Amino acid sequence: MSLLRIRGLEVRYGGIRAVKGIDLEVAQGELVCLIGANGAGKSSTLRAVAGLVPAAAGSISFGEREISGVPAFRRARAGLVMVPEGRGIFSRLSVEENLAMGAYARADPGVASDRERVFELFPRLAERRDQIAGTLSGGEQQMLAISRGLMSRPTLLALDEPSMGLAPMAARRILEVIRDINRAGVTVLLVEQNAQGALALAHRAYVMESGEIALSGEGRTLLADPRVREAYLGETPA
Repeated sequence: MSLLRIRGLEVRYGGIRAVKGIDLEVAQGELVCLIGANGAGKSSTLRAVAGLVPAAAGSISFGEREISGVPAFRRARAGLVMVPEGRGIFSRLSVEENLAMGAYARADPGVASDRERVFELFPRLAERRDQIAGTLSGGEQQMLAISRGLMSRPTLLALDEPSMGLAPMAARRILEVIRDINRAGVTVLLVEQNAQGALALAHRAYVMESGEIALSGEGRTLLADPRVREAYLGETPA
């Protein structure tokens, strides 16, 4: 069953067509990644899905509902939650306060237990729960950004370049956690610069080039594709 379905999506910035009529689907329970070079249209696609930029054409359906004209905050409350590129944490608030902001729309009694689950997922955040977020390391800030997204109990978690700017060990840990989040039942749409890491854990993937979908298929199939390996993994064909 498709949880997210995109048909003919276009995103424009003035006269520039950043996304040129793409089709994309994410099934319930899947981890789907979107890879491509800088400027390929990956982040614009994700921002259109989250409602942060308008769709110039096409349709976006989430579950049973067409959401192209739905404001971003209503999409988030419906379970479509985005963790933006650059983390976007509240740097002057504590770790605990950032997590509270993630649950701002919730009034159910499960907020406290969800916070403890986040701390189990990221023990380092538990140790720093009273620390000001802006003083955390880059990896810790990314952990916090993901945790804040989880506090809203997403049905679909969209992540934009979560490993960007992180040391290799921290980047690997972030991708491992994203895999664990998906295995726990959260559907994931991942835009990621680390093509090898993303394709290794994705059920399916799309490759974007110049605002269009150039390739699609199972993650590990694309990981073995010579065209992908040459273009995104720096390998030359034999």
